[in-house]
Amino acid sequence: MNLYRFFLLILILSVTGCETIKKKSDDIVKKENKKLSQFIGQPVSELKIVMGKPNSISKSETGSKILIYNTKKYGILCERKFEIDINEMVIGFNSKGCFWDLWG
Repeated sequence: MNLYRFFLLILILSVTGCETIKKKSDDIVKKENKKLSQFIGQPVSELKIVMGKPNSISKSETGSKILIYNTKKYGILCERKFEIDINEMVIGFNSKGCFWDLWG
């Protein structure tokens, strides 16, 4: 019976640990999206003041400009893309792999 209790304890700790990690990563993603959404409707110059010079620039399928910012931490690539319209205003963003808190 002791072996059974040991494995039950390990199982409970594993599930609890995974839930804690998921909650922390969800909180970071929410904070990231909240911070990046503040750029929507702002001129690209404001984005560049905060984010700096993009690593690359491309075009979307609709012809909008896409500014791409890449960072790397713990060997994980974080990519933030901002869509810029013809009036040089930020109209969208996408964040991928950004699971650490850069915003303090």
